[in-house]
Amino acid sequence: MKQLKTIALGLTFMMMASQSFAWGQLGHYLIGLMAERQMKKSTLSKVEKVINPMSLGRSGTWMDEIRSDRAYDFATTWHYLTSKNGEYDPAHQETTGDAYEAINRLKEELKAGGLSAKDEAEKLKMLIHMVEDIHQPLHVGTGEDRGGNDVKIEFFGQPTNLHALWDSGMIERQGMSYSEIADELYRRITPELQKKYRSATMEEWLKEAVNLRPMVYGLPESKRISYQYMYENYHIAEERMIAASVRLAQILEEIYG
Repeated sequence: MKQLKTIALGLTFMMMASQSFAWGQLGHYLIGLMAERQMKKSTLSKVEKVINPMSLGRSGTWMDEIRSDRAYDFATTWHYLTSKNGEYDPAHQETTGDAYEAINRLKEELKAGGLSAKDEAEKLKMLIHMVEDIHQPLHVGTGEDRGGNDVKIEFFGQPTNLHALWDSGMIERQGMSYSEIADELYRRITPELQKKYRSATMEEWLKEAVNLRPMVYGLPESKRISYQYMYENYHIAEERMIAASVRLAQILEEIYG
């Protein structure tokens, strides 16, 4: 009985941990893969040299993986930020930092150079992850429900929460590999679309997320989610991953191009 309790507690912890991550592994992998395809070969080569032996796509999950290492507790709050109406207000953020502040700071530190190989690799992998994270709408939170983690729902009969649904639930429901999804989404990236996403400021990224809240939180009263919600909202997740890939490629070109 004691062993069964230990196993149950372990499973509960794993489920809670997975629900706090962004995009899930598939989302991070495919955003990175699409970003790779939009970068100059010379720039991608420099990035891969820094994060070797990881690929750009694989490196996007590193910041989630290090959550189990107490040495990186300082970055726990860098995965998200709070914005009431699309603004960035430092007064509403965690005292230990947030995604908006950390992205800007790490970008400038990487541009300045002079870092050790270890520091540069870690800062770059964090930057990649956070740029991807901030495009998941619930990582620009209201400050009231932990980015949807407190919104309990059922997804095709399975208990979960709104944050986990947007992190991975809808993506995994497609039944496709990350490369298959990346292939499908990459076809939609046109020069006009790239120009549109690249011209936006980070403040405008926040407004994009806030403007999506009515759709993201448009849940049925029963909180039972299935085909209808997927039909109405999965295209938003696709658009957000495309936008993340374009802007990630742009930022990496700024630093290493």
